[in-house]
Amino acid sequence: MHFSILPRKSKDAVRCCLFACLAAALLHASSGAETNQVPAPAPTAAMHIRSRLTIYDLKDKSLHVLYTADKLIQSPNWSRDGSYLVANSDGVLYRFNMKDATASPVPLALDSSYFCNNDHGISPDSKLLAFSAIAKGAAASQVYLANIDGSNPRLIVPETPSYFHGWSPDGRWLAIVSERAGNYDIYRIPVAGGPQQRLTSDPGHDDGPDYSKDGKWIYINSDRSGREQIWRFPADGAGEHDEKAEQITRDDFENWFPHPSPDGKWLVFLSFPMGTPGHNARTEIRLRILPLKGNAIMATQPQVLAEFFGGQGTINVNSWSPDSTRFAFVSYEMLP
Repeated sequence: MHFSILPRKSKDAVRCCLFACLAAALLHASSGAETNQVPAPAPTAAMHIRSRLTIYDLKDKSLHVLYTADKLIQSPNWSRDGSYLVANSDGVLYRFNMKDATASPVPLALDSSYFCNNDHGISPDSKLLAFSAIAKGAAASQVYLANIDGSNPRLIVPETPSYFHGWSPDGRWLAIVSERAGNYDIYRIPVAGGPQQRLTSDPGHDDGPDYSKDGKWIYINSDRSGREQIWRFPADGAGEHDEKAEQITRDDFENWFPHPSPDGKWLVFLSFPMGTPGHNARTEIRLRILPLKGNAIMATQPQVLAEFFGGQGTINVNSWSPDSTRFAFVSYEMLP
């Protein structure tokens, strides 16, 4: 169930065979992966990178590379009907049609005044899109809501910096992370309008909130234990001094961005090497998974699904398929 894809920097031979290595390294699995290299806007001078938008299938432990481009692509979301992915690149949100043989990206209706980052997600009823962006002279990221095609964007979290991360299963709440008074904490805000609610208060760095299937828990990553680990707390708040927060992982990795599956059976997350500062690095990382049953964690030792060159943008937001059999992620390769 464990495979490795480990491209190296400035090695032309290895770089050219990244996908071949990925497919060959699958253990105890048959991979029907293929790559579609289609024209894409040229990468910026500051970022020479190849991105592979990839689907991992839990049923047969296989990979399918949906789209490849020599530009930075980040943070896929799976549509609620399973027909497309939404991901960002160069400040633009794109739709990747799963039924299109080339999965060519189609930009959403947002105009160029919005520079979108890698925190975005589709509402449970598929009518709305929450996204984070720097726009209209803002000093840093804010949170917006728009129609599902990107039209009619409206600001809902003006504080900067603020980042969307998760929809509640009933579609009533957005979970966000925001830095205020020098501290990163988790907040929620009603989609219908109303005041924000602060959910955590620990002086550590809290990030990546995502809801459990039943909406009773919010999973996060936090460095409150000394390094980034996976935690959770009740969806209405962690309580005074965060006394209701529960630590999920306890290991020698820096663990980020936990995402429960829609059926409530799995928790997938990203693991950086110990000591990696923050999550902006792109390095050799692991995608790992824990089984869930209701509100119980069914294993203490996460299982490694994949090792590859990735990091920021790989799986920042929830990317599970609606039937919980697959999830999407992005791997990277640095180009000369």
